[in-house]
Amino acid sequence: MTKDSLKDFSGICFETLCRSLLSLLLLVLLVGMAFGILRAGLDLIHNADLFAPAGLHMAIKELIINVLMVLAVLELFRTVKAYFTEGRIKVTYIIDTALVVVITEVMGFWYREIEVARVGLAIALMVALMGIRVMAIRFSPIKRDLLDGL
Repeated sequence: MTKDSLKDFSGICFETLCRSLLSLLLLVLLVGMAFGILRAGLDLIHNADLFAPAGLHMAIKELIINVLMVLAVLELFRTVKAYFTEGRIKVTYIIDTALVVVITEVMGFWYREIEVARVGLAIALMVALMGIRVMAIRFSPIKRDLLDGL
């Protein structure tokens, strides 16, 4: 075996191993989403006293938080799927996932006693993530390649 053929073989092995592990990760994420949806339904049933004001409030709170967490898992799924189709990780998908998780935490603040500084930090983090997302779209490698081709 020559040095180049060994390098090609190791690259193919590495790529195959990565794709296999990511396929397993996709399966785990799908199972996690299914459990999240099941959990949202069970929490809604658990807080079945929907006609009492406190019961309705608790049911909606749990439903919102569970749905946002399922959406965070869905964003992770999109990130891994994008790697399969494009061969690279899209920064916007990672930022979207982080935004969904931070928004979930901020929604949870409504139902807990949280100091104002912590809420301010969470909002500052959301604004920073949104700014990074805008920059990632504005300075996207695909957009840059299109402009270079002109």
